[in-house]
Amino acid sequence: MTPARQGPPSVVTVVGIGADGWRGLAEPSRAELRRAEVLVGGPRQLDLLPPECAGERVRWPSPLRPAVPRLLAAHAGRRIAVLASGDPMFYGIGRALAEETDALRVLPHPSSVSHAAARLGWPLEDVEVVTLVGRPLARLAAALHDGRRLLVLSAGATTPEEVAALLADRGYGPSRMRVLEQLGGDRERTTAELTADDWARTKRPCDPLNIVAVECRRAPDAVRLGAGPGLPDEAYEHDGQLTKKHIRAATLGALAPAPGELLWDIGGGSGSIAIEWMRTHPSCRAVTVERDPVRAERILRNAERLGVPGLRVVGGAAPAALAGLPRPDAVFVGGGLTAPGLLDTCWTALPRGGRLVANTVTLESEALLADAYRRHGGELVRLAVAHAVPVGGFTGWRQAMPVTQWAVQKTDNPSSGADR
Repeated sequence: MTPARQGPPSVVTVVGIGADGWRGLAEPSRAELRRAEVLVGGPRQLDLLPPECAGERVRWPSPLRPAVPRLLAAHAGRRIAVLASGDPMFYGIGRALAEETDALRVLPHPSSVSHAAARLGWPLEDVEVVTLVGRPLARLAAALHDGRRLLVLSAGATTPEEVAALLADRGYGPSRMRVLEQLGGDRERTTAELTADDWARTKRPCDPLNIVAVECRRAPDAVRLGAGPGLPDEAYEHDGQLTKKHIRAATLGALAPAPGELLWDIGGGSGSIAIEWMRTHPSCRAVTVERDPVRAERILRNAERLGVPGLRVVGGAAPAALAGLPRPDAVFVGGGLTAPGLLDTCWTALPRGGRLVANTVTLESEALLADAYRRHGGELVRLAVAHAVPVGGFTGWRQAMPVTQWAVQKTDNPSSGADR
């Protein structure tokens, strides 16, 4: 149960401000800042205000997010104005404030993304925005697709150099880069266009207040990674414990990820199912359970390289290692099916509407899936894949081991066969 909010009874006003400072603000925003008894913001933002804004100036502490409820409580009952860069509700402080109080008024300013799209002539609806402010650089890798335009929100002066290095490392060295600095201010500047390879070599200095524009170009020898499930097997580092791409695509189809959902991936192997679950949408989350520490480290490397560094890896054997994990929306069992109580534990953990998918190639585990199918319903299928291979001077089929897959959704509907 979510506890009741303890936010202040008075309205908290969030004012977006740009690099042009006070002169760029509309009169309603100026009026709120003049009336405020408490002015909260970063040092750079507070320094943009003139003396006529006479309220007490409070700098955000670090780390910022845990300090929000404490700061609001400390000034409850006073007229508070919070300064934010650009649009406060676009990767800004507005989100954290909205989670703490319903008494929120937001006065936005054009964001750096809006300014950048205007300067570049890029339709904003065709651009993907990736923020690296307080987030790992590796998450950029999930957005790399040939021909896509990206606007990268920088964490500081070194971000463009780091972006260029990642692009070069991931096979996108030919991508075109520009850095837009101090957008909307007197010191606004856009650098000349360079490839990521060239930028990585020159290591040009940048203003800390910048945004990186990238036009993605994949190198001819780089592995192509699509947006859907079933990435090439060679995209993964593995020791043979890998759900192959055709089975992986079918498995992700059965798991049916949706934005914001959490997956348990049990018996992670190389992490491919969890990684591709998370690549379907930036808000998808996953926990991989892997008892082999060498494989667990390998999963982390794969997740980093493929743009989902937020993948959580839990060491240990299921079902014991599942204790204390947040409740999943879906569960995939790719290994350890014969562990006593594993399937029942997973079934109990699922909420109504949750999905469970289990794959196996052994007769012993297949018998367990057949029994689970009898008890809970769902769909039991056998997946067979054959590859064309040379046979002397001709070509024939080589059959891979067939995979038995049980997929089920937990539901109250008796006609579905679930829970019977």
